[in-house]
This record gives sequence, structure tokens and C-alpha cells, in this order.
Amino acid sequence: MTILTGKAEVSRRLRPHRSGVLRKVWEHRADYAYVLPAIAVMLIVIAYPIYYTIELSFFNTPPGLQLRDKIFVGLDNYTAILKSPVFWTVTSNTLIWTAGSTFIAFVLGFACALALHRDFAGRAILRAILIIPWVISAVAASYIWKWIYHSDFGIIGSVLVGLGLSDRPPNFIDSVSTVLPSLIVVNIWREFPFAMIMMMAGLQTVPDQLLRAAKVDGANAWQRFWHVTFPHLRNVSTVTILLLAVANFNSFIIPWIMTGGGPSNASHIWITHIYELAFGRQRWGVASAYSVLLFLILMSLGYFYVRALSGNDQKDGSE
Repeated sequence: MTILTGKAEVSRRLRPHRSGVLRKVWEHRADYAYVLPAIAVMLIVIAYPIYYTIELSFFNTPPGLQLRDKIFVGLDNYTAILKSPVFWTVTSNTLIWTAGSTFIAFVLGFACALALHRDFAGRAILRAILIIPWVISAVAASYIWKWIYHSDFGIIGSVLVGLGLSDRPPNFIDSVSTVLPSLIVVNIWREFPFAMIMMMAGLQTVPDQLLRAAKVDGANAWQRFWHVTFPHLRNVSTVTILLLAVANFNSFIIPWIMTGGGPSNASHIWITHIYELAFGRQRWGVASAYSVLLFLILMSLGYFYVRALSGNDQKDGSE
């Protein structure tokens, strides 16, 4: 018995040490046979385009040149991007667009979730009305708001002129100074219902016993929110903010349909600028370099998102 135990111990020690993800993959290697077709499809439609985009970012692709005759230029595309003044304008627009849309949409959605968490007459109807912007197609919403903002026929301009608040309809999306804030308003209008739904789901997890106990102890409404409700919503808030940030950083439909990046690049963000470089100017190499940088940024946001989800899973497992 001792000899067998010793042999098992030696065999265990000689077995290759695998840690983390690789160990889990090895232990469940038979299970992966069922998902091999899906993995193959993902390699074709995801992995290969990523590889080809990275490869293409090291080449120059003039519009009059066939793509197969591309010219290797190394890191020149990345250097040209960083030296271009348009890059910094587009980056500034992207940061303002992402931060403004994410923060305001989250705060507005959180406020609506807190309001709808209480019982009152007509709550279900109000909840359905507030979800409408989220379920409307982004393309349809973009065209609707484009007409609302129209300098000649828009309803906002007509109301302002009719009330005597303005001599003429303002140029919301035709002015360099107002186009980006106007687009952010549209984006917030579309996204705050998502934050509202996420936070309403989070509010369902707050224990009523703790809220009642805090009320008995003399805590006012703000103290109960800050010391009881908000700590329980910290994880879902992090996940919601990261999802909104990723969606906004990679948002395309609203700015492209409503303005196409104009006027004078005032509403261009990264994704619309990449599209214009690739399909408008046929500068595939520079557009690929932009895409690689955007991919790295989104991957970093995705890392924090996975960390947040992993933290939630570990917390739920410990409980």
C-alpha cells in the first residue's frame, strides 16, 4: 500500500504543472470538442480580420494602388497618426463624447431607477415610456433628431422663435461650437434607459432589512442611500459604466448619420474617422493603424470589465 502511494505521489509530482486558465482547459479538454466548430468560425470571422488589420497597418495603400500591391512602411502610419493635428482633434472629440455621454447617461438612468423603485400609481406606464428611446433603432432615432435639430424646419428652432426666445432658429448640428454637445444629448437620450434598467435590477438586491434597521437607527434618506444602498450597487455601477464607456467609444451610427463628422471635423470621433479614412479616402493602412490603437483601448476597457465581473462572481461565491 505504501509503495503504491509513493508511486502515485511521484507520478503527481512528475505531471506537468499547469496553472490558471491552461490548467482548467487541460482538465476539461474533452468538453472543448463540442465547441470546436464555434471556435473555428470565430477564428475565421474574428481572429483573421484582427490579424490582417494589424498586418495592413504596416503598409501604405495609396488609393490608385491595388491592395495586393501595398508598400511596406513599418511604423510610418503610426508616426503619421501621432503627428497629425486631426488625430488630436478626433481624440479630444472622442474623450468628450465618451465621458459626457457615459457620465450623464449613468447619472440620469440611476436617478430614474431610484424614482421608479418606489411604488406609485402609473409606475409601469412611466417605466415603459422611459424605455422607448432604448428600443428605437439608432438609425431611426438619428434621422428623427436630425430633423428636430434642423435649422429651418426643426421643432426646437420653431418653438424658440415662436416663444420669442430667439430671432432665428439656432444651428445645432451646423455649428462647430454646438454640434458635439447636440450629438451627446441624442446619445444620452438613447442610452440612459439601459443604465436605468441595470440600476433597477441592482436595487432589487438591496436588503430591505438593512434599510429598515438604518431607518430605526435614525438615518435619514441620504444616509440610508449612501451607507446602505450605494455600497450594494457599487459592482453593478462599475459594470454599467464600463459597458456604456465601451459602447460610446465605439459608437458610430449617431455621429455619422447626423453629421458625417462635420462641420470641420468638429463631430468626428475615432470610429467615424476610421470609416472615412478607409471607405472615403481608401487609406487602408492609416485606417488599420487607427483601428489597432482603438482595439488596444477597447481591450483595456474589456480587461477592467472582466475584472469587475470576476469580482462579482467571487463575492457571490463567498456569500
